[in-house]
Amino acid sequence: MANRHRPTRPPVVLIIDDHEWSTRSLESILAPNGYAVMRAYTGSKGLDRARSHRPDLVIIDVNLPDASGLDVCRALRADPHFGPSNPILITSPERATRPQRLEALRAGAWDFLSYPADAEELLLRLGAYVGAKLEADRLRDATLVDEDTGLYNLRGIERRARELGSLAYRDRTGLACVVVAPASADVDERDVADTVARLARGLQDTARVSDVIGRTGRNEFVVVAPGTGRTGVERLAARIAAALEAADDKVGMRVLAGYDAIENVREAAMAPSDLILNATGALRTAKTAANGGDAGWAQRFAPGSPTTH
Repeated sequence: MANRHRPTRPPVVLIIDDHEWSTRSLESILAPNGYAVMRAYTGSKGLDRARSHRPDLVIIDVNLPDASGLDVCRALRADPHFGPSNPILITSPERATRPQRLEALRAGAWDFLSYPADAEELLLRLGAYVGAKLEADRLRDATLVDEDTGLYNLRGIERRARELGSLAYRDRTGLACVVVAPASADVDERDVADTVARLARGLQDTARVSDVIGRTGRNEFVVVAPGTGRTGVERLAARIAAALEAADDKVGMRVLAGYDAIENVREAAMAPSDLILNATGALRTAKTAANGGDAGWAQRFAPGSPTTH
C-alpha cells in the first residue's frame, strides 16, 4: 500500500457480498497484501459488523439478498460513529452505467467497481483510500476534542486535569473528579448516538462554569471540578447523576458514578490526572455492585479498585 504513514496494524476490510466467488476473488488479492478481511453475506449482518468492528474500508455488493447495497451505504453514512473519512466502495458483476455511478456517489460511496477487478489497479485505489482514512484517524487522535460531542476527549481531559492541578497546587486547594455512565450497557447501537448526545447536553447544563467535561469512553463522561475536595465530591456526583436522570425523558435512564478527590493538591501524593483513573476504577466498582443487585449507585475510589480506562 502506498501510504505516507505506515500502519501499525493490518487495515481491516469488510466485504458485504453474498457471492462466494467474488468474495474469494477479492480476499485472494487483499490478504496477501497486508489486509485483514472480514465477511458478511447480508446487509443487516454487514451493518452489525461495520458498527461493532469499525473497519477501515467497506466493500458492498450493489445487490444483496435482503437489501440494496446503496441502502446499506446510506445507513452507514447516516451513522454518526461511521464518519465520512471511512471509505465505502460499491461493487457489481456488471459494468456500471453513468447513472449507477452517480447514484452510488450520492449514497456516500467513494467509488463504484466492476468485476473482474484488475489486481494492481485495485490495490493502488484501496491503498490511497485507506491511507487517507488512517491519516484522518491519526489527526483526530492527536486533537483534544471528541468529534461526536464537542467535549474534551481522554487526551484533552487529562491535559486539562494537569492544568487545573497546577492552579490548585499554587492555591493549596482541592480537585475532584466524577465519572458517570448509564447503568445498563445493553443499549442498541442505533441508540448510542442519541444517548451520548443527551448525556453531553445534560452535563453541559449541570456543570459549573469552572468545571471541565470530557468523554472518556463509548458512553462514559468525566467532570473535573476545581476547588472541590473530599467533602464536596459526593454531593457533586449526586447532583450530576440526578440532573442527568431527570433530563432523560425517553427511557428513564439510571446513572452510575465513580468519584475521587484531593483535599489539598500541594499535599497530595498523586498527580491530579490520576483522579480520572481512580474515578473510572470506582465507576467499574459501581457497575459491579449494580449488576449484583446492590442499591448503591455511586462509589468512591478505594485502593484495590479496578483502575483501567
